[in-house]
Amino acid sequence: MTSIQNKLKHSQKRIAQAAKNASREPQEINLLAVSKTKPISDIVEAYQEGQRLFGENYVQEAEIKIRALKETYADIEWHFIGPLQSNKTKTVSQLFHWVHTLDREKIATRLSEQRPDTLPPLNVCIQVNIGKEITKSGVQCNEIITLAKHISTLPNIQLRGLMAIPSANVDEQKARLELAQLHSSFIALKQLYPQIDTLSVGMSQDLELAIEYGSTLVRIGSAIFGARKNKKET
Repeated sequence: MTSIQNKLKHSQKRIAQAAKNASREPQEINLLAVSKTKPISDIVEAYQEGQRLFGENYVQEAEIKIRALKETYADIEWHFIGPLQSNKTKTVSQLFHWVHTLDREKIATRLSEQRPDTLPPLNVCIQVNIGKEITKSGVQCNEIITLAKHISTLPNIQLRGLMAIPSANVDEQKARLELAQLHSSFIALKQLYPQIDTLSVGMSQDLELAIEYGSTLVRIGSAIFGARKNKKET
């Protein structure tokens, strides 16, 4: 068994234990393997261990991987989890199954217009700037419903939930307050739109706390694939 497969098993065990500690079922939480900046061979190794959900941040890099793996590994589910510029929406709408970083009506409209009719609706999550950090994208909690209403009018995208990256380097009390507010917003959104089922929050360093506060999808990269190289989208 490879190092990646061992690390993937360990991450799965962490999720299962965190679910148990939170009185939840492990199958309620999906693991998204974040493969950005990593070679195709790493994705294949994780796939051989049963992993099917992969997250990418950079459109050009992701396009190469998706096209290379499309035939042999057709059951991979691709999630776009990076900042999305208007000039990249067409490629994303054609290649990905999910977008986690939707925070503008303009981007939502473009994704819907550019999604091929031959494909099922693109699953999307609204990104929430839960810590109100000026360096992060995302809507504020009081803006979620307005954006959700707009998304609900678009034929080729399907709102599935919320995504957030909690503030870094904060004490546990602040982290808990942010996650509690995010979970409350998720529940409120679900009451309006019954199809809502995804709370995308939690990464390698904080997945246990995120699962305690209702996460249904954790995004794990370094704990599976090792440290990443810095990369700037071109």
